[in-house]
Amino acid sequence: MTLMEIRARAPGKIILCGEHAVVHGCAAVAASIDLCTQVLLQSSQDGDVGLLQLELKDLNLQFSWSISRIQDFLPSETLPLSSSVECCSSDMMERLIALVAEHNIPEANIGLAVGVSAFLWLYISIAGFKTAKAIVTSNLPMGSGLGSSASFCVALSASLLALSGTISSASDQDGNLVLGERERELVNRWAFEGERIIHGRPSGIDNSVSTFGNMIMFKSGELTRIKAGLPLKMLITNTKVGRNTKALVAGVAERAGRHPEAMSSVFKAIDAISMELSTIIQSGASDDLSIIEKEEKLQELMEMNMGLLQSMGVSHASIEMVLQTTLKYKLTSKLTGAGGGGCVLTLLPSLLPSNVVEKVIAVLESHGFQCFIAAIGGGGVEVCVNHRL
Repeated sequence: MTLMEIRARAPGKIILCGEHAVVHGCAAVAASIDLCTQVLLQSSQDGDVGLLQLELKDLNLQFSWSISRIQDFLPSETLPLSSSVECCSSDMMERLIALVAEHNIPEANIGLAVGVSAFLWLYISIAGFKTAKAIVTSNLPMGSGLGSSASFCVALSASLLALSGTISSASDQDGNLVLGERERELVNRWAFEGERIIHGRPSGIDNSVSTFGNMIMFKSGELTRIKAGLPLKMLITNTKVGRNTKALVAGVAERAGRHPEAMSSVFKAIDAISMELSTIIQSGASDDLSIIEKEEKLQELMEMNMGLLQSMGVSHASIEMVLQTTLKYKLTSKLTGAGGGGCVLTLLPSLLPSNVVEKVIAVLESHGFQCFIAAIGGGGVEVCVNHRL
């Protein structure tokens, strides 16, 4: 028996600046981080018709469906071609929900149920009715605003497109498939459909950053990829405080309605911050002195952006605690994403002693927060294929 193993990894993301203001037509800048989701796809190449299995290792959960059962629910004539991206129809969504419901996922865990539904839709749409097992691992915390669902959809889409033979089989010196622009775009479009199942109306920022890597500017519905010329490292603090993104966005809109002129000035200032920050990051630095100067400017921009976010009413006691803690060590922080909890970014200057970082992390973790150190603006999705006898 020949076993085909496909490994795909896709990074998470952070919003460097512009959150909330982006909803009102201003620029936002997002970047990939070197925390990621990995999908290991194992498929028999001997025409074996058996089970489709999904293992979510970090959650210690397993799901399986017989291929014949799936075929009963999702007849092949209702499915798209892997090279022809289509959205999931309402009828198809009902069929997927029925399949997932057989596993009795608690109603309170609807996020898990829609994630499994997205897995089924992407798998059957791209790879058809092949027997396979998908093993998913991630060091991205779920529901914290770091793009964990998009990372999952991108890694899954890339591995499935490799399984179906739709994307390149040529490999680089590290054994990763050489993904061209057209192939990455196909991965991105399928991942976006997965995100639509999970979130309803996603912006497309998260899956685009995860697919292409580096950084993206988003303004008025337009995504522009930008290349970082300055190495950046962030301390990401997960407050573990859940937030209601829809309510926070609505709250900002209500405040803008009550104070249109003042909030218009706030949004305009954030737009200027996003534009300046992207210029600095793209410009690069030739020596340590130049790097320090640019890092200081970025810290000032982050501080201003955070102040404006506070004026919108989207901070939280947990976020303020992180700000106060890092400020004691002369470090600059800002929330990333919707606010109201979630994650906080702290810029780690290149010459900052490691013992300072260790002290900051120790204090933050003593408050029950979770800390990660992440490089910013790295590569996008990677795929590796192996055949075993």
